[in-house]
Parts: sequence; C-alpha cells; structure tokens
Amino acid sequence: MKALVRKPRQIKERGIERGLRFGRGFSKLELAEAGLTIKEALKAGIPVDLRRRSKHEWNIRTLKEIIKSLKK
Repeated sequence: MKALVRKPRQIKERGIERGLRFGRGFSKLELAEAGLTIKEALKAGIPVDLRRRSKHEWNIRTLKEIIKSLKK
C-alpha cells in the first residue's frame, strides 16, 4: 500500500517499470483526487508524504481501490 514515484535520475529512460520506486506516501493532490483528506488518510493508516507535489494516475487508482475495500 505504498505510493509509486519516479526516480529522479531515470525519468528519461525507456519503460516505466525501470524508472519507478516505492515512495514514502501519497501526495496531497493524489489524496484530493481520490476524495480523501489528510486526516482521513492518516486515520485509515494510509501513508502520506507532505513533501511530494506530483500526482500520478496509478496512485489515484490505488487509493480508490483502498477506499472501496475500507467501505466494505
């Protein structure tokens, strides 16, 4: 349940898989897109990285799946 982020030095490499690593948590923008506040995410045990400013679609999809599983 960690966020995937791009490695800074490998952004220009071919293939997405090689340029990704696990991040410390999800960004504020990703949480907002998924419909969560920072407090709700922390309460649910979802890691948040307040320093990140990027927004990746694959992390938003992951957050939406997590929200669905929490509501069951």
